[in-house]
Amino acid sequence: MSYLEYTVKYVPTGPRKVLYLNWPLALLLAAVAGVGFLMLYSVAGGSFSPWAEPQMKRFAAGFVLMVMIAMVPIWFWRNMASLAYLGSLALLLAVEFFGSVGMGAQRWIDLGFMRLQPSELMKVTLVLMLAAYYDWLPPHRKSRPFWVLLPVLLILIPTALVLRQPDLGTSILLMAAGGGLMFLAGVHWAYFAAVFAAGAGLITAVLQSRGTEWQLLKDYQFRRIDTFLDPSSDPLGAGYHITQSKIALGSGGWTGRGFMQGTQSRLNFLPEKHTDFIFTTLAEEFGFIGAFSLLALYALIILFCVVSALANKDRFSSLLTLGIALNFFLFFAVNMSMVMGLAPVVGVPLPLVSYGGSAMLVLMLAFGLAQSAHVHRPR
Repeated sequence: MSYLEYTVKYVPTGPRKVLYLNWPLALLLAAVAGVGFLMLYSVAGGSFSPWAEPQMKRFAAGFVLMVMIAMVPIWFWRNMASLAYLGSLALLLAVEFFGSVGMGAQRWIDLGFMRLQPSELMKVTLVLMLAAYYDWLPPHRKSRPFWVLLPVLLILIPTALVLRQPDLGTSILLMAAGGGLMFLAGVHWAYFAAVFAAGAGLITAVLQSRGTEWQLLKDYQFRRIDTFLDPSSDPLGAGYHITQSKIALGSGGWTGRGFMQGTQSRLNFLPEKHTDFIFTTLAEEFGFIGAFSLLALYALIILFCVVSALANKDRFSSLLTLGIALNFFLFFAVNMSMVMGLAPVVGVPLPLVSYGGSAMLVLMLAFGLAQSAHVHRPR
């Protein structure tokens, strides 16, 4: 399709594009971010500093970024997919040599005004690249071995670089999002059955490697697995995080202890209360009703993305929107499972709620791409 044929099919032009934004989705994102501001204010003891105020500024900047990206025609982002992917890959390589170290991991690049985590950017550019790939690939080739191997390499290369940092949580998210998008694109189910079988074998190999010269995970990652299986085995050490998290979750009951009345967070029993474990603070202060309400907001965001994708007749736009929705789902599902003891602690923040600059801005960038697909969909 030529540029002229493509643009003729679109109704909105110029400033009128703002009217065609998926405004329910934008308002839902603002609502979830508002929950985050409230909880960051609470965990700081009733103060906008040091977390709530910077988070508000980042969301405002991210919202403007989302709208700006949405105004750009979706064909431009499709053409930029390979360049964006290679740029993210270059940043991951730069982390190996120039990255900042924090909490025993080398994951960030210090830009002066903020610390950029390239692995967060890769979550989006990987989805962008795979959507462009399957839009380009003829449907009858999508399940042929050679054409399946190429996207697998696109997924495994950044995953290996992220795993070296080490960042097990983001590595898992990259593989899950990439594999999920391949499934949505229509790759034959037999490949996924083989992957699950290989995964079972890999898990066995990882467990067998413990204490050997070829140990596949770091010691602290094995401790996380032990903690997941039996948190009470080391309640004051490796099991401390999840034990305190469960206490906070259980003490909230149905309606919670009340805003800024959570003992686990206010008395600093709950670690990482402003980042990875902020959901437990919410559950303690607002109870099951508050936690379920946040989950409902997340579910509505996914729903609006899926509806937009299904209504879109452009294959690239549809796959891109579904990939972003899948990424977002994995983000909050892994975090909530982690803090409830249903999955090992892997250091995944709660999207739009946990404190963090890179995650917030990159997430808004991703939804900007989804908005661009929505605004410029063929009518």
